Amino acid sequence: MDVILLKKVANLGNIGDRVKVRSGYGRNFLLPTGRATLATATNIARFEAKRAEFETKAAADLTDAQGRAVALKDFRLSISAKAGSEGKLFGSIGTGDIAEALTRAGHPVERAEVRMPTGPIRMTGEQVLTLHLHTDVNVDVTVTVVGED
Repeated sequence: MDVILLKKVANLGNIGDRVKVRSGYGRNFLLPTGRATLATATNIARFEAKRAEFETKAAADLTDAQGRAVALKDFRLSISAKAGSEGKLFGSIGTGDIAEALTRAGHPVERAEVRMPTGPIRMTGEQVLTLHLHTDVNVDVTVTVVGED
């Protein structure tokens, strides 16, 4: 399947690149999310007419993500959760909980932007998480989980 990328896609290409992808990837992910369009003659002409618009939007998104990253650079998040005497949590803290706590702290973050390399947090203490704010912008945030009786 031949597609034209409307947004930068990691490990695939930049805006305006014409790439060949497997039909399932294109049909189930790239096309429905608006990251690409089929590479037909009419779509190519339509894309070239709106190329500047797509590039300015991409530049604005990157600038916004970089601004958010600067605000989150040295931010430390503290979350309290019920825990046992050994520090093991009753339940776990996942991406939704982290995104909700960051939003309450004044840094709006979507659940999909939170990356937890070791999985959900199940113990009290500090853990470093990565926020994937843009294809080119990642920022590390330290999360401290405090147990409550």
